[in-house]
Amino acid sequence: MISLAERINDALPQTQCTRCGFPDCKAYAQAIAQDNAPINQCPPGGLEGVAVLSKITGRPVLPLNPDNGTEGPMTVAVIDEAWCIGCTLCLKVCPTDAILGSNKVMHTVIEAACTGCDLCLPVCPVDCIEMVPISNERTGWSAWSPALAQQARQRYEARQLRLIEEDKQHASRQQSKAEMKLADLATPTRFNAEPTTEEAMSAVDAGKEMVRKRAIIEAALAKAKARQKS
Repeated sequence: MISLAERINDALPQTQCTRCGFPDCKAYAQAIAQDNAPINQCPPGGLEGVAVLSKITGRPVLPLNPDNGTEGPMTVAVIDEAWCIGCTLCLKVCPTDAILGSNKVMHTVIEAACTGCDLCLPVCPVDCIEMVPISNERTGWSAWSPALAQQARQRYEARQLRLIEEDKQHASRQQSKAEMKLADLATPTRFNAEPTTEEAMSAVDAGKEMVRKRAIIEAALAKAKARQKS
């Protein structure tokens, strides 16, 4: 049986714009289901979206909360290629991987995959991104569609899985490095003959430093292992 939170999430536009005050559409849906958020905080869904959520939850229809934004036409991000410096900051925040590019290489937007979330605007250091309306006077669900919402959701979920996998791979590399460093620390100091007093004192200091380094490396190793299990 589909839960209330899932039914609500299915009814959201999946732009993942965070204007509702939550990190993504799923989190907003869960908050509504748990009665921790009202149904009028999704500008992309518009008034029609509020009406749909009203039918699902049994709550009264409310006007959109202006604190979360206003209903408007569908927009897509357009990058001014002449000004783009290839900083990759917009790539890191795009919820649907709709931006292509790499470090110090000009970026471009896949228009069909852009949800108009606006999240790339505030991170661009050179203001080379513009949100361009593409739906004329149509707003909310009149401008968006269930098919586009489903595509956005699939791309967002695929991105989340990719980020998790990349984090685990990074943690695995960090674990390998930490284990190698621990092995190096375990190698004892060798003297060619009976150590002098100065060498002995130096060995004591080195031992203390080794204990400190070991603690740091073991903490990093534990963190890396925990990230791979999460």
